[in-house]
This record gives sequence, structure tokens and C-alpha cells, in this order.
Amino acid sequence: MIRGIDIGLAHPDDAPRIARMSRDLIEHGLGWRWTPARVLRLVRDDSTNVAVAREGTRIEGFGIMRYRDEDAHLMLLAVDARRRRGGLGRALMEWLEETALAAGIGVVRLEARASNHPARAFYRRLGYVEAMHVRGMYAHDEDGIRLAKDLWACA
Repeated sequence: MIRGIDIGLAHPDDAPRIARMSRDLIEHGLGWRWTPARVLRLVRDDSTNVAVAREGTRIEGFGIMRYRDEDAHLMLLAVDARRRRGGLGRALMEWLEETALAAGIGVVRLEARASNHPARAFYRRLGYVEAMHVRGMYAHDEDGIRLAKDLWACA
């Protein structure tokens, strides 16, 4: 783990901060869809984990993953700009992947903007494979890339 950082499940009162981070770090140019109310619903949802990386009381990053019968879907992942390139994103992904494996889930799927080359490279470094290019995935205007990782093959 990263010194001074604790990763665990989000609390309901974390929803506004997570939503703001999504708006500012992920959704720029798309409109704000991951509102505090939507994030709060996911914090309370039994089939979804909203993980946060905290330094003291401050949320430095988060990941939202929904678990299905045989696979999981990473819905969002963000790390505060000041904390990037320090392993925090990797630590969040490892926490989420370990949770998926413990639940018997073997595949994680996610999407990234086609133009977001740093995110795509990050996921490739973690073993994700770009599986499909989808035109107009984001707001019917921007292309996306679907990625997947077989956790069982990597375990």
C-alpha cells in the first residue's frame, strides 16, 4: 500500500466529493451525469463497491465497480491531479480487483475515451486489453474504447 493512504468503502457523506471529482476529473466536456444523488445510490447498492483512497479525512481518489454474476464493470476511476503517478490509481484497481476475485468474478470490463491516451496506457500497464472501439460512446460525440482483463488468468 501507499504510506498514509487507506483504501476502503465510501460512506454516504462521501458522495458529494466523489461526484465533484467525477465532474472535474472525468466528465469534463460531457455534462455532469455522476451527481451526488447518483453516487449515493451506488454507495448504498449491494452489487456495487465505491472504494475511496483517503489520506486522513481527504479523499484522494475513488473507484466505482459494479459486480454481476460472472464479470464486473469499472464504472469510474479518478485520482486527484496532485496525487497522480504515485501508485494510487494502481492501488485502487488492485483493491477492486481483489474484491472481484474474492466474489468469484473472473473478468473486469471498463471504458475509456479514445482520446484519453494516458488512461488507456494506464489500463494496459495493469493488464487490460483494448477489445473494441465504439464510435460516439460519450455524449454521442466522442469515441470510446472498451477494455477487459481476465483476472483468473492473471491470478
